[in-house]
Amino acid sequence: MSGENIDTAAPAVSARDLSLRYNSRSPETRSVALDGVTFDIAPGEVLAVVGETGSGKSTLARAIALEADWLDEASPRISGGELCVLGTRIRGISRRRRGRLGLYVGYVQQEAGDRLQPRLTVGENVAEPIYARDRRFNQNDAGEAVATVIDAVRLPLTTMNRYPHELSKGQRQRVAIARAMILEPRLLVADDPTAGIDVTARRAILDIIVSLQRERGFSALIVTADLAEVRRVSTRVAIMHRGVIVAIGTLDEVLDRPEHPYVKGLLRSLERPGSGTVPRSRQ
Repeated sequence: MSGENIDTAAPAVSARDLSLRYNSRSPETRSVALDGVTFDIAPGEVLAVVGETGSGKSTLARAIALEADWLDEASPRISGGELCVLGTRIRGISRRRRGRLGLYVGYVQQEAGDRLQPRLTVGENVAEPIYARDRRFNQNDAGEAVATVIDAVRLPLTTMNRYPHELSKGQRQRVAIARAMILEPRLLVADDPTAGIDVTARRAILDIIVSLQRERGFSALIVTADLAEVRRVSTRVAIMHRGVIVAIGTLDEVLDRPEHPYVKGLLRSLERPGSGTVPRSRQ
């Protein structure tokens, strides 16, 4: 798949009555993770997805990041409906086409910084996707691309020669973001990118993603467990509960007209003294 084969006018993500299950031989662990969700992400749009643990938000992220329908129990399976990513239907996609489409999809898993290769330098970790795409890629050009993206995630260039264990958790997460961005994807999937990171570093991580998105114009799905973080990354939010999207729209729309009991509970928790608050946008 070449760049011109991607329909840039189509939604970056389109889900229609999408259901996802996990394969398991045991009925006790065989469950519906997503149950009939429908939404679009327009080209250049950022959609934030909020929900408690077990709501299905990470499973949705995995599917959009092309990790559904692998032949193992650990990956979700599309059991109903349709999912299109960058204009390509995912259900039944061949391994070869999935690999080529994956060149245009960046994925930051939960605590992705802890998944970096410990025996590779930061620069080598970030460059890995380049050589996975083209083993003969010019090393000088790769080095320049790595330096550019390391600078973009606001790390000193000397970081390239260090190893992951020499960095803080927040710094490793920035490296993971750089790695996801090295091929300049059209779509970024970030699954709770601030999870496990010190509160003081979370804002910087989100600001980096927002800055990259504004500069490069890619579409994004950003998962978070914290409704208070949504305003920083997006004007539009989908709230998930037990595998279903129970509210979707601009953050103000969702907060001003909460209809589902779970959304009402979220709003009440934000209104408690000492809780994080979600400021209204300035008109």
